[in-house]
Amino acid sequence: MALTSWKTFNFFDVSQVKPPEDSQSFSTFDSNDFSSVCSGSDNIFLGSKDGHVRILSQAFKILRTFKAHDTAPVTHMSQLEGTALLITIAEDLSNEPILKVWALDKTERKTGAPKCLSSLGIHNGRKQFPITAFAVLEDLSQLAIGFGNGSVTVIRGDLIHDRGAKQRTVFESEEPITGVEFREGTTTTLYLATTGRILTLTISGRGQGQPAKNLEDIGCGVGCMTVDKSNGDIVVVRDDAIYFYGVNGRGPSFAYEGPKQLVRVFSDYVALVSPPQTTTTNSKTTIRKFGGSQVENFFNTSTFALLDTDLKYVAHSETLMSQVRALFIEWGDMFLLTLDGKLFRYHEKSLQQKLEILYQRDLYVLAINLAQKAGIDAAQRNVILRKYGDYLYQKGDYDTAMQQYLKAIDNTEPSQVIRKFLDTQRIHNLIEYLEELHEHDKATVDHTTLLLNCYAKLKDTEKLETFIKSDNKFDLDTAIHMCRQGGYYDQAVYLAKKHGEHELVIDILIEDSKDYDNALDYMWRLEPNMAYPNLMKYARVLLEHCPNDATQIFIDYYTGEYRLKRDAVVPVIPTAQGVAASAVQNLTSFIPLPYRQASYVASPAAAGNQHLSLNDVEAIGAEALGPPCEYDIPKPRTAFSSFVDHPDLFIIFLEACLKQDHIEDADKTDLYTTLFEMYLETANEKKGAEKEEWEAKAKSLIDSQNIPIDGSNVLLLSHLSNFRDGTILVREKQGLRFDIFRSYTTANDTAGAIKALNKYGPEDPQLYPAALAYFTSSPRILEEAGDALDAVLKKIDEDGLMAPLQVIQTLSTNAVATMGMVKKYLSVTIERERKEISNNRQLIESYRTETEEKRKEIDELGNKSIVFQARRCSACGGNLDLPTVHFLCKHSFHQRCVNQVDDEDIECPKCSSANNNIRAFRKAQEESAERHDMFQDALQRSRDKFGTISEFFGRGVMSVPMAE
Repeated sequence: MALTSWKTFNFFDVSQVKPPEDSQSFSTFDSNDFSSVCSGSDNIFLGSKDGHVRILSQAFKILRTFKAHDTAPVTHMSQLEGTALLITIAEDLSNEPILKVWALDKTERKTGAPKCLSSLGIHNGRKQFPITAFAVLEDLSQLAIGFGNGSVTVIRGDLIHDRGAKQRTVFESEEPITGVEFREGTTTTLYLATTGRILTLTISGRGQGQPAKNLEDIGCGVGCMTVDKSNGDIVVVRDDAIYFYGVNGRGPSFAYEGPKQLVRVFSDYVALVSPPQTTTTNSKTTIRKFGGSQVENFFNTSTFALLDTDLKYVAHSETLMSQVRALFIEWGDMFLLTLDGKLFRYHEKSLQQKLEILYQRDLYVLAINLAQKAGIDAAQRNVILRKYGDYLYQKGDYDTAMQQYLKAIDNTEPSQVIRKFLDTQRIHNLIEYLEELHEHDKATVDHTTLLLNCYAKLKDTEKLETFIKSDNKFDLDTAIHMCRQGGYYDQAVYLAKKHGEHELVIDILIEDSKDYDNALDYMWRLEPNMAYPNLMKYARVLLEHCPNDATQIFIDYYTGEYRLKRDAVVPVIPTAQGVAASAVQNLTSFIPLPYRQASYVASPAAAGNQHLSLNDVEAIGAEALGPPCEYDIPKPRTAFSSFVDHPDLFIIFLEACLKQDHIEDADKTDLYTTLFEMYLETANEKKGAEKEEWEAKAKSLIDSQNIPIDGSNVLLLSHLSNFRDGTILVREKQGLRFDIFRSYTTANDTAGAIKALNKYGPEDPQLYPAALAYFTSSPRILEEAGDALDAVLKKIDEDGLMAPLQVIQTLSTNAVATMGMVKKYLSVTIERERKEISNNRQLIESYRTETEEKRKEIDELGNKSIVFQARRCSACGGNLDLPTVHFLCKHSFHQRCVNQVDDEDIECPKCSSANNNIRAFRKAQEESAERHDMFQDALQRSRDKFGTISEFFGRGVMSVPMAE
């Protein structure tokens, strides 16, 4: 590639080195005494014609000067990097060149100069020719010196410790030597350059002693050969191009027309100095003015360029007004010394500055390559890629721009790129970017949503399936939601199943696909703790569309017999037609993965040797149930609401649950009660024999022994369903005989009422007054009752269940009964009442007589004197003697027998107990007279109300309190 096509930049800052104050170093550069220069170990070394060596610091001040050689000028020098060793060569054509090795860290005591470790003359077959090339290994084990007469001398030995060295002329030619360089590896190879050839010579290792090998029949000038220490390649420049030589010979070359004077390798660059041209230079070329007459120096200009041969660009190029004398590298910079003694420093710009220059010229590819070569981190590299992508986007090259954005995806805010490609025409680029985001685990919920929307918009099912089946990480909920929203239900099911979202699988199958059979089948394959919530959630829907299977799974789960459904292992079905087999196999690919059964297509090879039996055919699609699972059986009540609107299925479920052996009492009560209710509800919907059949089931349920149904529930349900047999049974069990009788009377069932009266009347007498009122409630009922009315009246009269007046009032309520019907009852009652009145009158007369006698006696006690004639003590029976105590009750006592305490009133000991009883009775009467609640309670419970009133009247209940 010709350099004319290379881009030229200004990647170096050029500055002229100013001499420090009170410094003599720059006078050395300006003087004609200067003969050689080298650098190393943070110093610059200058050799002079008088044999002196001056050491300059980074500030270009002379640190040290010493006499290296006596008379000859120092023409070549080399400082071994990382050591304190300096090699100098001095020569004049009258004597052999002298090589010395100096230890700069050691000092001679007498002179104060560095210590000379060794010194020797360089042999050239007694031929006095100048040294044209010089090279040394880093360990100073070998040196190569090329002469102008075409010979090369190699020096081997321990020059550091001056233990002797051997010299040997290894090459001779008629062409002068223009360059020598070492290349180390498994062998040490010496590259030789003459004016007409490039050769290699193995001087140590395998192949040593063999003659020089000719690499190319074109040589180079003096100073036009150097080595790239980073890789060991030899760089040769000629008038036509720049050449590289490696282990395998000549490598790449780069056309660069024009004479070459000097070449050096600086970092990644090849530094070239071209001598003055004989033709007029382009007026547009920048001419640096270093003083003097421009007209005189115009034809003496030199060109200096720094080339990056890897990336193929010119990092710096300029024209110098003076010819170049030397190039050297130190402190990370390159220094150029001109013949007029001016020193220029070339400092490479920072990577960021170079990138900015490239950005301004839209050279993003070169910027990327430059950044990669510099080894920058991914974040900085991605910045360049983004800028390049933006540039391409503005030019309308969207595909290439997207490639750059994809490369920079790790450090790029996705929204910056996505906004650029939201246009429908660029949706493919957007999909590509979103897919890459997911592959790099940088996608958010919004990115997943957008990607799936793009798939849906393009109706690209294949890409959608590829995406969901990939190992990319994305938000599962978003992906499933978008698949459902776009109508890709099979894909949504696949995603949900793949990630164990069983509830979502069932939800999609039921709510979206309406595939109820597969939903139930999938549910049946889940563990109990996962199947139960979904079963309860979708119970009504499943019972509506899959009544039998849904009921069965309910029964299995609530009876503890839940078993996981699995695909049965079936034999492979052979087929004799490969095409048909292929067709079936292809059809299975359209079945959603979670529900695809095992493949039953045999290989064609086995088709001719097998026959399909009937059992094999029946085995197709068979399913097996695993062993019962262990889980906590829920309460049956929790399933009741699921069977709303499905009474027939509900009855099947309830009956199946009741067949269990181990049911808790509370659950058993719920099951029987609910089953009884469902029997009655079903019976109400039926007619004729079917209705009687269901009512018989209900009656047998509550008539059985040890059936834990609450009577109030049965009574309520029977009443609501108008199921009289149930009401009667419950009331019989609970002793509610009056309610049973009232149920008959309410229904105007006279025969049933008579039957109930005969059955329960002896145990519950209150039924007779109710029967009397019912029998006389209407002429029809009275006619139906017949002789039952007389039996009721007789029972009422015998047991005194009603007063005659109450009977008359009851009979006269509806004007149904006639006097003839109750004539016998009235006559008997009146006769009995007359006898009772007569008896009462006699008793009243006796009470009256007794009362008069008592009053008379009281009057006599108060107004007449009483004679006591008793002679004996009523207590001890002894003869009375004084003091004696007589009482009005005609009892007399010794005073000592009375037992009087203090000043208490004396009371007859004989009559005191009777008097106490009378007083207690009177006190009780007075207290009960104030307790009206007792009076009312007794009145309500009494059959003879008037007698009760009379009794309490006698106790003083109705007496008026006397004023104090």
